[in-house]
Amino acid sequence: MAGLRLGPLLRYTDGSCATVWVESDRPCTAEVRCADGATGTSRTFQIAGHHYALVAVSGLTPGTATEYEVLLDGARVWPPPDSRFPPSVIATSPADAGTRIAFGSCRWAAPPAGGHDPVGPDALDTLSARIAADPQAARPDVLLLLGDQVYADEISDATRRWIAGRRGLADPPGDQVADYEEYTRLYYESWLDPEVRWLLSTVPSCMIFDDHDVIDDWNTSEAWLADMRATDWWRERLLSGLMSYWVYQQLGNLSPAELAADPLYAAVRDVPDGTDVLRTFAARADADPASVRWSYRRDFGRVRLLMVDSRAARVLKEDRRAMLDPGEAAWLRDQVLDGRGGGAQVGTSTEGARVGADQEGPYDHLLIGTSLPWLLPHLVHDVEAWNAAMCAGERGARWARLGERIRRGADLEHWSAFPSSFDALADLIAEAGTGPGAPATVSVLSGDVHHAYVAEPSWPGRAPDAHVAQLTCSPVHNSVPLSIRLGFRFGWSALARALGRRVARHGRCAEPAVGWRRTGGPWFGNQIMTLTLRGRTARLRLEQARAERDGTTALRMITDRDLA
Repeated sequence: MAGLRLGPLLRYTDGSCATVWVESDRPCTAEVRCADGATGTSRTFQIAGHHYALVAVSGLTPGTATEYEVLLDGARVWPPPDSRFPPSVIATSPADAGTRIAFGSCRWAAPPAGGHDPVGPDALDTLSARIAADPQAARPDVLLLLGDQVYADEISDATRRWIAGRRGLADPPGDQVADYEEYTRLYYESWLDPEVRWLLSTVPSCMIFDDHDVIDDWNTSEAWLADMRATDWWRERLLSGLMSYWVYQQLGNLSPAELAADPLYAAVRDVPDGTDVLRTFAARADADPASVRWSYRRDFGRVRLLMVDSRAARVLKEDRRAMLDPGEAAWLRDQVLDGRGGGAQVGTSTEGARVGADQEGPYDHLLIGTSLPWLLPHLVHDVEAWNAAMCAGERGARWARLGERIRRGADLEHWSAFPSSFDALADLIAEAGTGPGAPATVSVLSGDVHHAYVAEPSWPGRAPDAHVAQLTCSPVHNSVPLSIRLGFRFGWSALARALGRRVARHGRCAEPAVGWRRTGGPWFGNQIMTLTLRGRTARLRLEQARAERDGTTALRMITDRDLA
């Protein structure tokens, strides 16, 4: 009899259909049965000895929540007979309903229940416990996981012991993940956590990778990549990381219609073992990153979400460094302006244009999900821009060599380390938020930096009609050293800003296309942000996971404010 190894994960949902991801321990037919009669089935496909299915469920009724069960070869495997959680449900919202979006990043796998947790309570565990305790209360309509879902280079003691049992740790990459099988262990350890397993079974999720899903500072520079490719272990690590990401994360980001049109998905399912097919795809993605698009779009009624790949889509040549390659940048622009008739001319907002902005556009809220923050503390921004100039040879070869060492040592590889891309995103956001049909809000959702904050930009001589904000929330479950905490706090200060401008002048850096100010934070702790979007209103809430005296954990509100 087939058993459920991992899952189910409720991934895509809309008003009438959904997808549910499972991993089984042998080949089988997976089936999802809903209490209202909606069903879906799929035969598993095989990758490297593991068996997966993404079941498309159709016939759902908009505006309802229906319990579901998972069967493998006709035998029920979910919910478990001894489950302490409420039944998992597939909830569908009518097109005109509000949308509640929870987001965060950076989740290091929690230790088993009862074990000491060195980084404190897990925000996802705590969110899960709150929903389970009151299933009828408001819950997120979707969970956005903005990178570092697993840590391939910072493994737990349990995983280290498991790896040591299958190979030696003396040879590179040592106590880091080496191949696909070891990646499956990371997902198994992270997603088998009972609270997280149930949460992901009942709240739809969207995901995008960041560096630790592969390795710290992944694609930080051309020189870094050359050094990695010179090792004898990097190729297997990267291909395994891309393969496992496609199976465990990317597949579920896509709608049933997109899956039906995906040649890779069809090819993997059409053969008894899809390992070679998927490995060939990953090798092509490594050789030519522009040949693959990991970014994607999701629309939730009148909320548009664009999840942007800010890792694999980079251009690393020093003379044309870019966060997004030309094809990816064009895709982002097309998706932002789709339905806007090409967008408004930036810088021409007048009182008449503001009246026109009340005209209905294609969406009321635009969300740009990018694992790396666009707006950073001013000192950090200026240092990264200076470093990019040094590495590009602005002050000569000696400074370029020093700049590369500093770039790697200090993790200087956010949007501000790609100045042309930073400015291009600023211009695109201003264009999207200005003129007839402008949305009420444009929010850049990010993680990575192990703290949370809100920053709001302003354009010289421009005034977008939309409220624009950088919303950063990290970590879900990790830590940050005291020195980094102090550095980020100082980075927002007036003194730091003045220091940063001196650094930028040394690098002959141009003024950025946009200014900004911090309007909330920084906040440190394991935390999650929630955006509640209803009509043209937006409300932001940040909650931190705290240990209670009775040994339980709870999410405590840190800030709750209107954005629009």
